[in-house]
Amino acid sequence: MHGSFNRTFDVVVAGGGIAGVAAAIQAARRGKKTVLVEKTVQPGGLATTGLVNVYLPLCDGNGRQVTFGLCEELIRRSLQYGPGDLPVQWGGEAAEDESGRFLCRFSPAAYVLALEEMLLENGVELWYDTLICDTVVVDGKVVAIEVENKSGHGVLHAGCVVDATGDCEVARRAGVPCLDDDNFLSIWALEYDRDAQGEWLLTPGVCMHVDGVPWSVEKAPPGTVYRGVSGRLVSDFMIRSREMLREHYRRTEQEGRTRKDQFVLTLPGMPQFRKVYCLDAARVLEAGENGRRFEDSIGLAGDWRQAGPVWEIPYRSLYPRVSVDGLLAAGRCTGARGDAWEVTRVIPVAALTGQAAGMAAALALENGVEVRSLDVKLLQRELEQCGIRLHLPDVGLAYPGA
Repeated sequence: MHGSFNRTFDVVVAGGGIAGVAAAIQAARRGKKTVLVEKTVQPGGLATTGLVNVYLPLCDGNGRQVTFGLCEELIRRSLQYGPGDLPVQWGGEAAEDESGRFLCRFSPAAYVLALEEMLLENGVELWYDTLICDTVVVDGKVVAIEVENKSGHGVLHAGCVVDATGDCEVARRAGVPCLDDDNFLSIWALEYDRDAQGEWLLTPGVCMHVDGVPWSVEKAPPGTVYRGVSGRLVSDFMIRSREMLREHYRRTEQEGRTRKDQFVLTLPGMPQFRKVYCLDAARVLEAGENGRRFEDSIGLAGDWRQAGPVWEIPYRSLYPRVSVDGLLAAGRCTGARGDAWEVTRVIPVAALTGQAAGMAAALALENGVEVRSLDVKLLQRELEQCGIRLHLPDVGLAYPGA
């Protein structure tokens, strides 16, 4: 391996979205030399660069918080430099609408300031504008990633690598089997609207739909469903999503609005894919497994779409089914399928699995074991020390049929 530079870290976190931020902070808090590698020039991923500016619920929709730890720290930091607020009505009763759930909307730019400050406060080394080129595997273990930036081509060696890229970039380059799913053509953009001056931030939410009903694979017109990822596919997605926005403004002009009444302020700086690739993990979370007990649970997640369902997230969903060591996944890269992936791909679960991955990486290094051989009870005890609740009864919920 030849390059312009070689660096060695305890933990390398690939991808600076919410999952990567949480993983890097947690590993650093355990005293591990940690680097966060991000292809853009700011942290936050879809939440900031992607303008998906809603921190979805930490609760079950029935007035009960279920997700804790760094997830809660991060939702409060999202408001540190911006004008948003947590709903004052939240807690104690069932939610009839968004105002009754533990969530918030935030300014993406303000959140960048807070996330970066939090990473620096915890001693994480930040490598922006750095692309992952390859994964180095030696004797069945991920030992480094190759990267490219303004300094040239280099190698970052690691005791453990956390793949928080959102599309399993590290895992796929290591030859680890991954799962894929459908992505629909869509775009979120921030705009100024003269008629909405009471709103500090407006997301038009220009999304593909038919007669007001979100498209399914069966209903979607040809060419509007994307599966997998490639250089050409990303370019096509970005071009066509912006054409949707142009069409949106053409329609508003026909309705009598002018460019001075309504115009776009900021466009997403990355494709707003939701489900690209995730690990074919040692335990893939399946649809309908909400309410199921997992002995190796690393935390709880509510369903952002409806009140009631709560999921335990197994530690085994964070590492590959195949025997590749030195690698953990976080966020959208963790093993899930179908409807379960809709639950695990969002900000609160990204923060939860990121923290668990960062903790597991640190503990594996401290105990001289591979991540798949880590004593789960030890991991759970440490996560509980961080305030995380692991099982449904820990938040006053019963298992179905119990």
